Amino acid sequence: MMMSKTKLNKVPTDEYPQLNINIRVSYQQFELAINLPIPLKGITGIFGHSASGKSTLLRAIAGLEKTLIGDITLAGANVADNILVNTEQDHYLKPEARKIGLVFQNSRLFEHLSVLGNLEFSVKRCKNRQLDLNEVIELTELTTLLEHQVNQLSGGQQQRVALARAILAEPKLLLLDEPLSALDQHSKTQLLKMMLNIQKKLNLPMLYVSHSLDELQQVCDTLLVLAKGKVVNFGNIHQIIHQLNNFGDYTLIHQQTSLSLPIKQFNNGHGLAVLALNAQQDIYLTSDKAFENQTQLRCFILASDISIALTEPNNSSIVNHLFGIIKQISHRENKVLLTINCGSQEFFVTISAFSQQKLSLSSRQQVYLQFKASAVRTFIH
Repeated sequence: MMMSKTKLNKVPTDEYPQLNINIRVSYQQFELAINLPIPLKGITGIFGHSASGKSTLLRAIAGLEKTLIGDITLAGANVADNILVNTEQDHYLKPEARKIGLVFQNSRLFEHLSVLGNLEFSVKRCKNRQLDLNEVIELTELTTLLEHQVNQLSGGQQQRVALARAILAEPKLLLLDEPLSALDQHSKTQLLKMMLNIQKKLNLPMLYVSHSLDELQQVCDTLLVLAKGKVVNFGNIHQIIHQLNNFGDYTLIHQQTSLSLPIKQFNNGHGLAVLALNAQQDIYLTSDKAFENQTQLRCFILASDISIALTEPNNSSIVNHLFGIIKQISHRENKVLLTINCGSQEFFVTISAFSQQKLSLSSRQQVYLQFKASAVRTFIH
């Protein structure tokens, strides 16, 4: 099968194993066609509208999609080449032989077994196991729930059991198919923090499908964007989010500035944390105790939460004032998207066409950005 390789943002591949995908999956009204190497570093997000092919891609990797044509190979650093499927050679590795874990939207636990019973079932099926059961129980915070029946658990607790069960199979790769979609905000936050901790401690690569760009922005290193069964972009999480701001379908995301910045001060004495944007400019946001354990913080600012001034607003209750230069002006109906360089960091601002005309804004013009501390958002803190 010959498929042209998608030209996307370059992602370094030398130091990590990678998943080489060259497949086509066809249904009556839908086709997924992907030719892409995915470096398995940290957590890779998969994002797109419903029916874009996200879950179909995970099913193909896991061995649950039988209609595909092409090949998928797990290869690279410290991993012996493992051909998962090659239809030209009539090779199709069974799901249970792929060493790939999958966590679904619903936990799919064994209801006749206790929490411990579900975990022990996974342990018994893992040959030559290296992970300690108690270590995984501690990582997923299940110690107090081991004797509970799964139907006694909340949705968030059930997903933690499903996550632990998948880890205990000791996969080379973990697939997460919208595991937080049915959970409340507190449970989502808890699971996201847990996923990050597990990934770092076990060095377990993950592919994470979600409809929420906010979730993905907080935990993913790279982002793969699908639309109508095709890859439209792949690369660094912040770069791809910024490119989505100018994507043809503006309803795909809330346009935003995605940041990862050093924490300069946990609390300035007035309940605000301080992030270092560059040598001359800082960003203030509402402080959180969780920041004290970090040196770097991921955050985002919606383009609609930033306003523009032509002179520095010295007498204002708004704490964030950034100097910048307009790089690009994009028009869509009665809205204008401004791309503004503040040092080496791009910021994105949406204003009305009326405001743009009123201020006579043009490319290369010097302006000041204004936004409240509460406009700087983090999803998991």
